[in-house]
Amino acid sequence: MVCWALRRAAQVRVHLARKASGVCRGPEHQASGARPAAPEPATRGTLGAPGGTVELLGKSYPQDGYSNLSRKVLSRVGRNLHNRPHHPLWLIKERVKQHFYAQYVGRSGTPLFSVYDDLSPVVTTWQNFDSLLVPADHPSRKKGDSYYLNATHMLRAHTSAHQWDLLRAGLDAFLVVGDVYRRDQIDAQHHPVFHQLEAVRLFSRHQLFAGVKDGENLQLFEQSSRSAHKQETHTLEATKLVEFDLKQTLTRLMTHLFGDGLDIRWVDCYFPFTHPSFEMEINFHGEWLEILGCGVMEQQLVNSAGAEDQIGWAFGLGLERLAMVLYDIPDIRLFWSEDERFLKQFCVQDINQKVKFQPLSKYPAVINDISFWLPRENYTENDFYDLVRTIGGDLVEKVDLIDKFEHPKTHRNSHCYRITYRHMERTMSQREVGRVHQAVQEAAVRLLGVEGRF
Repeated sequence: MVCWALRRAAQVRVHLARKASGVCRGPEHQASGARPAAPEPATRGTLGAPGGTVELLGKSYPQDGYSNLSRKVLSRVGRNLHNRPHHPLWLIKERVKQHFYAQYVGRSGTPLFSVYDDLSPVVTTWQNFDSLLVPADHPSRKKGDSYYLNATHMLRAHTSAHQWDLLRAGLDAFLVVGDVYRRDQIDAQHHPVFHQLEAVRLFSRHQLFAGVKDGENLQLFEQSSRSAHKQETHTLEATKLVEFDLKQTLTRLMTHLFGDGLDIRWVDCYFPFTHPSFEMEINFHGEWLEILGCGVMEQQLVNSAGAEDQIGWAFGLGLERLAMVLYDIPDIRLFWSEDERFLKQFCVQDINQKVKFQPLSKYPAVINDISFWLPRENYTENDFYDLVRTIGGDLVEKVDLIDKFEHPKTHRNSHCYRITYRHMERTMSQREVGRVHQAVQEAAVRLLGVEGRF
């Protein structure tokens, strides 16, 4: 791993390794971290009941009322597709690294940006939420949206979970790449495990205003009011310069990946940890595609990590999203394939070589519906999606909610889902699919508390 200062990087790795085994928070934050008032009931269909333990990456985590990990998701931990040579996600990561190493060089001639692509995906809830100023009532904290080992530890929902630690360690320019975990719908574009690349850069007053006319008279900070264009502690001049540098950095990166002549537009949006915030969209083959989110880092976050005299930007992008666009990969399940017909297409001599995925034979789909009465409480759609993934695995191409019904007298609700099964490497018979579908039905009754209308 190339770093702008090798000794500093070694110190950071020791620092992070020590923190990985416990709750990673500064003493000044221990009382302020937002936590739900009381545990929700344990999600049904998980590895075990409260009182058990989960073994993960050589460590044991006690289960409690928050634990909601499935064996299917746990089987993905440690696969690290982004570090597997010649995997399409590895190609994207290496192309981004190559660009940053070539374009941004420190005074000593070494790369300005450090790269961290092997940090543990197990983080504390403080790292994943509170360090990033995520509100206590934000939907992403719900068990229906994130994967918890227990009340204090979880599988990271974004690579931003490492921002505070790296800033606290003294870094001011870095990339973080890793697998992230979110409970989500099932279709060709979504998977509970995907991969992100995060970047952060901080500027001192001298760095930001160097070369600016009368820059010695400009300031980073002021006490004013927050507006749509800036934070209350930032001067407008500093905000605009950081925003300009961020957008120029990302424009150059996308040009490196997609080529010259790319149409780009910026859409205002909201993230808890940046303001102002933007989504970057590109016009690719006549269609506007959202590529990443970015913004000026919240100064409260930067200050809490000990960098009070600096201001900065951050961005995060999904590797699968970029790879699917760049290489014409139609189904996110393919990234987990061991089929040589898929993998060998990305064994190229030059990581910048153009690759157009040649589709494997698309085997016919087998479609089955399932209907059931919902339990009166503690049901979320993501519970059902997780169950389907756990039993059906990558045989399941997508799950669609096709009908809802409320009984006029009892007011009980029922859902009807259409499950599309398709093997990536061979044809499946209805009889074979029927056994899987039957297992889904039985598990839904046993683990989710539904009542069948099969």
